Amino acid sequence: MELKRRSLLAAIGAGTAAAAIGGCGTGSTAAGSADGPAEGEITLLTPIYEGADGKKLLEKEILTGFRKKYPDVKVNVDYTTYAQLNEKITTGLAGGLLPDVLMMGVGWIPPFAAKKAIAPLPETFATAHDYEARVLEPSRYDGRLYALPVVLDTRIVVYRKDHFTEAGIRKTPADWAELRAVAKQLTKDGRIGFDPFSIDLRQCWETFLFANGGQLFSADGRKPLFTDSRGVEALQFFKDLIKDGSADYAKKTDAGAPSNVQTGRASMMMTTSALWNQVRDQTPDLLKDDKLGAFVLANRRPAMLQGGTLVTQAARSKHPAAARALVEYLATPESILGAAKQRGSVPGLKDLSDTGYVKENKFVDLSLRSMGDACSEGGTAAWMEIREKIKPTLEPAIVGGQSAKDAIAELGHLAEAAIGRM
Repeated sequence: MELKRRSLLAAIGAGTAAAAIGGCGTGSTAAGSADGPAEGEITLLTPIYEGADGKKLLEKEILTGFRKKYPDVKVNVDYTTYAQLNEKITTGLAGGLLPDVLMMGVGWIPPFAAKKAIAPLPETFATAHDYEARVLEPSRYDGRLYALPVVLDTRIVVYRKDHFTEAGIRKTPADWAELRAVAKQLTKDGRIGFDPFSIDLRQCWETFLFANGGQLFSADGRKPLFTDSRGVEALQFFKDLIKDGSADYAKKTDAGAPSNVQTGRASMMMTTSALWNQVRDQTPDLLKDDKLGAFVLANRRPAMLQGGTLVTQAARSKHPAAARALVEYLATPESILGAAKQRGSVPGLKDLSDTGYVKENKFVDLSLRSMGDACSEGGTAAWMEIREKIKPTLEPAIVGGQSAKDAIAELGHLAEAAIGRM
């Protein structure tokens, strides 16, 4: 019987996938000991290292170095995309055939650790390199380390310096009142002042929620906290921008296409550090002429959403020592720097803050200097179900007539139900 996406998500939420694992046995006794020699044939599932360049980086550079260090380990790579990753992991989980090493997103560790799908890592891994303090938070569940960060993808505001200069605007907005005023001032002749919508709506709203002093969930992950006024105000701000005419949901650009700040159709936009690489390749004169700047969104506090890719080990790998060795190797400074360069992402190591790559990519440099303001999505074992509902639940408040209060309340009910099924 074909496993559909909705039923897979429900399986994670209700625990049937955990039952599938339980039928095969759990723990290091059944899977083998990670303290033995690193040997055997293992599989790596990854949503990054995209395209020919990414494949070359992983297979010809990173894994070549790994093979030199661990000649008795053979690594097979299963490439996927983030759009397909959750379903692929969940299908493997239900069938008892998870890859040995998995790369997954920020917020994903608690759901899969709660189902005992992934194995805890030695705490010594957390101190092996000089990690930024907030970087390891999404790698933990119930006080234990389950993953290591490979690359971070931050959400920041990029703006056109030339538009600011033409309008006589001398500083970046310090709060939402200033942001709204500046956006209205910059909106003219078919140009919108601010584009918050060309990144994923879920991540955009979360960034505004955090900047408004809000939180997604309680510390134990059992209670939604975004349903208070902070979450409502974050969504309402989008509606206010649209009412002003300084933002337009219909004018968002697709991933990979020249962004609105590149084309001049927007003066500011929410985006990621990876935009630097895109601008370098598509519209390099903007960098040459120093027309782009960046800042961290702020209202009650500055907040920079920290997404990214983590690497973890399957709990039931038949070759746990080899799997753990690969996890550790993919999180070395050399491996991280290569992956960050290829994607335009942020390396979450202080060791790499002075590298030429970081200093050249001003968006990455800003992100590393702002890690004290970083906030991560997730925080509950029910996250994989809840994350899928955020965009379709909030979107009607932006494109339709639903109130921000009602949309947030509806999302809160859905989150409570998902948590209740855990």
